[in-house]
Amino acid sequence: MKQTRNTVLGGAPAACGGSPAFCEKFRFINPLLPNLDRVIATYVKAYSNAIITNADLVARLEAVVAERLGAKHCVAVSSCTSGLMMVLRALGLTGEVILPSFTFFATGHAVRWNGLKPVFADCDPDTWNVDPVDIGRKITPRSSAILAVHMYGNPCDIATLERLAARHRLKLIFDAAHGFGSTYRDHPIGQFGDVEVFSLSPTKLLVAGEGGLVTTNDAYVASAVRSMRNYGDLGAYDPEWIGINARMSEFNAALALAGLPLVDAKVKRRNCIANLYTDLLTPLPGLRFQKVFPGDLSCYKDYSIHITPEVLGLHRDALAAALLLENIETKKYFYPPLHQQTLYRDFYDAATDCLHSTNTVAGGILSLPNYEMLSDETIETICGAIHRIVSHLARPAAVAPEERDQHVAIT
Repeated sequence: MKQTRNTVLGGAPAACGGSPAFCEKFRFINPLLPNLDRVIATYVKAYSNAIITNADLVARLEAVVAERLGAKHCVAVSSCTSGLMMVLRALGLTGEVILPSFTFFATGHAVRWNGLKPVFADCDPDTWNVDPVDIGRKITPRSSAILAVHMYGNPCDIATLERLAARHRLKLIFDAAHGFGSTYRDHPIGQFGDVEVFSLSPTKLLVAGEGGLVTTNDAYVASAVRSMRNYGDLGAYDPEWIGINARMSEFNAALALAGLPLVDAKVKRRNCIANLYTDLLTPLPGLRFQKVFPGDLSCYKDYSIHITPEVLGLHRDALAAALLLENIETKKYFYPPLHQQTLYRDFYDAATDCLHSTNTVAGGILSLPNYEMLSDETIETICGAIHRIVSHLARPAAVAPEERDQHVAIT
């Protein structure tokens, strides 16, 4: 993909009258799709036979993914959200489900859709995943499950969560919407906990247009989800569950099957982009970067930075606005956190609970463009624009020099 970079960049950013970094806006997300001829070749038999939903291609995708991820069962569904909804019902959960507040709201929706009470746990200030220590504080006799999220594709502290769930006899579900292609201790995400659920929407590394995947080693859960995705019916026209239409079409499966061979290269390229961003932006005080544990591999579904305005001298929103004038679009994934949203405020009591890290991380998060077709030159131009904006717009940091040095050291 060609970005229209401005080759005549002055010292001032566009917010101060300078030339923008790019002559026109380019897409924040631009998924690398498989060759259309390959997709059509995969799909043509299903189309010719007029069997175009939840048939042979879906079954083939399920088998290939289960083998790739090391899970006994894979069930293809219409979306990650529908997958989570059905999984929580299949597990027979009651009472409370502990989940991060720092996540996309679909995670919480699946809990509330099932009539369960969401209990919000804080995030780890370094990995931005849910903090197992705070989960431990939130467990009560009413708790039935932990619902963790691999944030931006960064694997959770799975071993600690598994021990915690086993100790308290809780179900452990991973919202792996971001995580296809990530590995935990050299093992693919998708084989951990009781169930993991992936998204195949266009912002993910494996794209089906729309769709999701439920992976589990529990035959009962797999059978229940297969039933529920088809109105609760496994074929006898006598539903076993109150289900929904959450089937995957054959075309969606064909698109995912054709895209599977691209995933490893996508993960490699996104890691290169993430490393380049981090190297170029590390000299700026007040920026922090997501920590990935040694031995783990993030697919970097998103690359995000965290801004401490008291140190950088510039607020996150001001930086985002200035970047937009450079024709660089950014996102605030995920702000506001769930406990600050209208649908979830009643489940959080600030007087008795503290989600300090969540408030801090969500309040300063900024996601930068990150996809395979971005060139190194484009990343360098984006980072150059950030440096120019900070140098011209930042106000003197309101912290002591020694505190600023400490902040830089922990990034």
